[in-house]
Amino acid sequence: MSGTDPDCVFCKIVAGDIPAEIVSETERTVAFRDLNGQAPTHVLVVPRLHAADIASLAVAAPDVAAALLVETRRIAVGDGHEAYRLVFNTGADAGQSVFHVHGHVLAGRDLTWPPG
Repeated sequence: MSGTDPDCVFCKIVAGDIPAEIVSETERTVAFRDLNGQAPTHVLVVPRLHAADIASLAVAAPDVAAALLVETRRIAVGDGHEAYRLVFNTGADAGQSVFHVHGHVLAGRDLTWPPG
């Protein structure tokens, strides 16, 4: 885990080098709308600190992982949703395509189970 990765698209969004529809910024996180939204509310919440996935972030910087979780709830409630789904894909086989930890906040429609 490092501060930033110059090849990471989410690090570039955090730095402001790539435009995104920013929903929220805190000292530790940035939240932005997913370009390929799967629900009326589909926001990605990322830490400013680069880490490949939520598991490695939780081990290396548990305070940042906790701040990320707090922000996901604030985003959902701020969009008017007490009920929401929070998804962290970890690894390519789980569907992770950008290897900078990000939580998907999904809400605003019925979310069935199992997902997929």
